[in-house]
Amino acid sequence: MRSFGSDNHSGVHPAVMEAIQKANFDHAPAYGDDLWTAEAVRQLKEIFGETASPFLVFNGTGANVIAMRACCQSYHSIFAAQTAHIAVDECNAPAFMSGAALKEIATPDGKLTPALLEPLLHGFGFEHHSQPKVVYIAECTELGTVYTPAEIKKLAEFVHHYGMYLHVDGARLANAAASFNLSVKEITTDCNIDILSFGGTKNGCMMAESVISFRPELTENLKYIRKQSTQLYSKMRYVAAQFIAYLSDDLLYHNALHANQMATVLREKLEAVGCCHFTQPTQANMVFLQIPAQFITELLKKHFFYVWDELQNEIRFVTSWDTTMEDIDRLVNDLSQILTKTVPTAPR
Repeated sequence: MRSFGSDNHSGVHPAVMEAIQKANFDHAPAYGDDLWTAEAVRQLKEIFGETASPFLVFNGTGANVIAMRACCQSYHSIFAAQTAHIAVDECNAPAFMSGAALKEIATPDGKLTPALLEPLLHGFGFEHHSQPKVVYIAECTELGTVYTPAEIKKLAEFVHHYGMYLHVDGARLANAAASFNLSVKEITTDCNIDILSFGGTKNGCMMAESVISFRPELTENLKYIRKQSTQLYSKMRYVAAQFIAYLSDDLLYHNALHANQMATVLREKLEAVGCCHFTQPTQANMVFLQIPAQFITELLKKHFFYVWDELQNEIRFVTSWDTTMEDIDRLVNDLSQILTKTVPTAPR
């Protein structure tokens, strides 16, 4: 099956799979006390800078939970876009596990700004209100949009003014970096963020995620929080081996750039077909568009993708590190054939 549903649907890059296989010999100390983990941490610090303190985990929700628990007490509040992953797709895990309140903010493009946040930042020191503590953003957002380095720096400065932390969910961080032709450091460490969830699972890894702290007070208890959050993997060498391959030879950038380029090609070919209204700019590896409901029904018979908003007939296509031109041509050709067989009507 070839899918445009999610970059989670793609397989494991051969270099990553080979690294896992190479790690699969003899015995090694458990829980990260192995040579692979030491090397992965060294590479992460080299990429993100010496202020970075990495902790390897094995899924993205776990990374977000750990990051929030490091930043929050149960009387705190977390601010996120209404479409954010922690607001929509994590079963309230970060809020539940941290005890903090999750405050969702409506945005047109999935991005938070100081102007959107400022009216909500009140009640500091007032015991009847949860205390604002963390602003969560995703790079890329769930709507496929990206924050520029200037936007992240401005947010960090604004958040720090209020004594709060800025958490970046970097499940697709490589895609954002590739869209700007920048390093991942230039859109995180250099923008003065506080804590990062950095993953490779969506970009060619099997289960390689991490929490990276840039603040000593957040780092202090992370190893205990990771264990208590059930994310301390006993056979950590297999997670670490993936990161070693992922961070070597610019694999993360090559994979992300390919996925982004495939999304650009897909959008261009869909624009040529017509009958599509694009709802978001295509800045990374996601294409959001509206087509009439009957076209969606017919296309779902041949291709897997998600209907993002049923009321608006909005769908999402996601390209991956292994998406091919053949995959794109098949999707576009099938949509073209459906258009010729179906009398178009306005979206309901």
